[in-house]
Amino acid sequence: MNAEEEYAPIGENEPEVPLRAIVPNLVTSLAVCAGITSISFSSEGRFLEALTALVVACICDGLDGRIARLLKASSKMGAELDSLADFVNFGVAPAMFMYFWMTGGPGHVMADGSPVAPVMIRLTLGAALFYAMCDCFRLARFNTMLEKPAAPYWKHFFTGVPAPGGCWMVLTPAIISLALNAKGISPTFAEMLQNPYLGVFMLLFVGSMMASRLPTISLKKIHISKQYMLPVMASLVLLIALLVTNFWLTIGVVGLLYILTVPLTCWIFLRVKARHLAQCAS
Repeated sequence: MNAEEEYAPIGENEPEVPLRAIVPNLVTSLAVCAGITSISFSSEGRFLEALTALVVACICDGLDGRIARLLKASSKMGAELDSLADFVNFGVAPAMFMYFWMTGGPGHVMADGSPVAPVMIRLTLGAALFYAMCDCFRLARFNTMLEKPAAPYWKHFFTGVPAPGGCWMVLTPAIISLALNAKGISPTFAEMLQNPYLGVFMLLFVGSMMASRLPTISLKKIHISKQYMLPVMASLVLLIALLVTNFWLTIGVVGLLYILTVPLTCWIFLRVKARHLAQCAS
């Protein structure tokens, strides 16, 4: 069940629980297993397999809440389980992926055969821990904010980067680099993206945005005008075609575009907030 959603708990004090109530929790458990598998693959230097496991975790994370609503099987335990799953899948797993990827895998030797300096290994681990804890703080803060009413101008925005979005952002350099290497395109640029300093910056930058109160876009309550329906549909069809033909490269480029939306979203939020306050004052 998605940690960004509210729950209508089934009877917590009933002596019997319907079998359908177990199904969403099984999907969440599958997501956790995929996240832990990703960590295992990363530690072995099998980075594309690790990314694939994270994609499976993301899919399960998106499905469990919908299955719970469909079966009318939402529960408080499911909500807590989902938060823990999000910490593993979008906090620990990407942090460990970046740690192993930037330090040359289990042997700490880069693709060109050069060893990674011990000080850089420790610096990368520190940045990975920082990112994982920022994800933990972000999830804890969200859980405490569920019962607090949000201002109307926050309707289309998240407070800080959501956990799945943060995972996508921080992995973007690795996704693009691995996609270019797999196709033999621009190996020099792919090697530049694996620079430990860039990786450390991404871990610190994205972690800070997750723990921050910056407004970021939420697509859940956005409605599309009929006049824009055709261009939006055409764009989605193009995106699907690109995903089929160049999955990882497309995921990486879209992740880069997502990062670029952050300053734009902040500007839009300030305009929406100013308009709301002006209407309240008049």
